[in-house]
Amino acid sequence: MDREAYRTCCSLVKMPRQPYEQFWSSHVVDYIDKELSYSRFFEKYLLPNHPCVFSRRFTEDWKCRKQWVSEEGKPDFQKLLQEFEETPVPVANCNSKEYNANPKQVMPFKEFIHYWKEYIQNGHSSPKGCLYLKDWHMARDFPEHNVYTTPVYFSSDWLNEYWDTIEVDDYRFVYMGPKGSWTPFHADVFRSYSWSANICGRKKWLLYPPGQEEFLRDTHGNLPYDVTSAEVRDGSLFPHSEEACQPLEIIQEAGEIIFVPSGWHHQVYNLEDTISINHNWLNGCNVDIMWQFLQNELSSVQKEIEEWRNTMESWHQHCQVIMKACSGINYSEFASFLKIIADNRTAVLNARSSGDSSDSPRHLSETLATLGPHHAAFDLQRVAHVIECLLCNEDFKRLDHSTLTLQPETTLQQIRGTLQSTRGQHLLYQE
Repeated sequence: MDREAYRTCCSLVKMPRQPYEQFWSSHVVDYIDKELSYSRFFEKYLLPNHPCVFSRRFTEDWKCRKQWVSEEGKPDFQKLLQEFEETPVPVANCNSKEYNANPKQVMPFKEFIHYWKEYIQNGHSSPKGCLYLKDWHMARDFPEHNVYTTPVYFSSDWLNEYWDTIEVDDYRFVYMGPKGSWTPFHADVFRSYSWSANICGRKKWLLYPPGQEEFLRDTHGNLPYDVTSAEVRDGSLFPHSEEACQPLEIIQEAGEIIFVPSGWHHQVYNLEDTISINHNWLNGCNVDIMWQFLQNELSSVQKEIEEWRNTMESWHQHCQVIMKACSGINYSEFASFLKIIADNRTAVLNARSSGDSSDSPRHLSETLATLGPHHAAFDLQRVAHVIECLLCNEDFKRLDHSTLTLQPETTLQQIRGTLQSTRGQHLLYQE
């Protein structure tokens, strides 16, 4: 990020997000086929939270585009089996519904490939249903493979940075599915961004701008499992569905990458036998959306167990436990998440000042160095803003802060100190 983009972004991020009316009637999404500067992508797509599609030229050098794909452009089952034959993988059944998702099982990779071959030979049908290998942590299981490179546009990735630091999980996935496999209507984890690259095959995406999903709730307040089903247009079941805009429909070809913005609900179909790589990620541009999502999740939990509020000891703590079980994170872990992101950027800026980068992990130092000091300063300002919101939140005030490794107030002071001390050296602040 250059200085001019930094100044622009710091001013833009203080304004409320622009509404999404342009997507209510338009069915056109920007297609990027030429080199685009990171700063331009940041200003035009990340901050305003708008989708776009990158052409296949951005993935043409990936090893998986050559090693996993046959000359005919189909999945190369033989080569895939050579690499992953005995690996256990998560597989969903698209013909079964469990709540608003598809039930999963774990099976050896070779068993899934055997099924997939039979499915194709039987005219893309099987008595076992339509199975879809999804949410496979291939990069974590095989870190030495290096079959793709995250494009720089998506490299400011706080979500995976945090999980890599604590070595618990990650949100980098491989999907492999036959023609006809699909993913039900949803928005991504923590209302994160996602990017999805087709290694081979084609997908159809149906995307709804944030807020439109409210028109698609049924009389019980639930979102549809399949947004294209006839029952969604039944006014007695979904009383406001006619008020929703038409979805933005995108056909994603082999090699192309789609950027799905934060909080855009979507439904996805594989139009052919398809392999894709998907990352969920978030950063300073949408961390406020994540914070709002967490507040909404806690509010929903509180409403569910409101009747025990006065009789249950540590009711607020119980709400946090339930929230983490349902959402994967609670307020305390969110505070820890912000601290780690802040610590990493503080270390990089201080190392840049002192000339000693020994305290920073190499891969992280390289990423942050590529993005530059202005980006690190922008990130710190965004973390500081959300911590200020957190400290003013009544539910956060009620929690037991003794479990936190560092109090948010201290993190906030450290951020301010770092920004102040690097101001003159790197001209990070707006003048």
